[in-house]
Amino acid sequence: MDDQELKAKHRAMWASGDYTTMVETFLLPLGPRLVQAAGIGPGMRVLDVAAGTGNASLPAAAAGARVTASDLTPELLDAGRRRAEAAGLQLDWVQADAEHLPFEDASFDVVMSSIGVMFAPHHQAAADELVRVCTPGGTLALLSWTPEGMLGALFRTMKPFSPPPPPGAQPPPLWGSEEHLAELFGDRVEFRTLERDSLEITAFPGARDYGEHFKAFYGPTIAARANAEREGRADEFDAALDAFSAEWDRGSGGAARFEKEYLLAVGTRR
Repeated sequence: MDDQELKAKHRAMWASGDYTTMVETFLLPLGPRLVQAAGIGPGMRVLDVAAGTGNASLPAAAAGARVTASDLTPELLDAGRRRAEAAGLQLDWVQADAEHLPFEDASFDVVMSSIGVMFAPHHQAAADELVRVCTPGGTLALLSWTPEGMLGALFRTMKPFSPPPPPGAQPPPLWGSEEHLAELFGDRVEFRTLERDSLEITAFPGARDYGEHFKAFYGPTIAARANAEREGRADEFDAALDAFSAEWDRGSGGAARFEKEYLLAVGTRR
């Protein structure tokens, strides 16, 4: 599979769900968390890579920054524009591949990504681009799900039902590993914050509702289940997802509660 075909498949996968609904259901706290940790303020030139519908871009703009939100999938950018218009915020929205950013060297004071760039298939290429477009002395800020946490476990659950990844592609949750970030960035970024935390999710009445939500709205889960259905394994996939949701439910008294671990990484570009 050539790169153009691979990126077309990624665009179609993320467009297949309803990421806006996912953000508004339980992901909203992550964007402001990243913006605050990055110290974003008035006048800063900020690039949000793999911005999706603007979960970090919008609070950065609300803080007075000059924000460019980039993403591979135009449908997500369209949804982000609508969110920005409703909030009365001005941003630039640019369709862009995280592995080939269409921006000049050292053109942003802050380069950030909230559970976004981690899904670019070629991690080193994406990391190199983040460094390239960040000004020396500028800030690189990332929020990524961890391999050991709930999202890492979800991807391991879905892997037996998914097509094999293309050559060179790496698992997204690796971006939530301190060791992996060190390998990707080396001495080019001095991380001053490497902090693990968890997003508490209480939006679902029961454990099974979590899996049903992902089957309805989350592109990677929709793609994995579609492949399972083609192989005649849809019931097996559903059972595996139900078991996963039950295993990770930390609630009591009939109310589901999940804790989804992420790594917050903020550093200075040398």
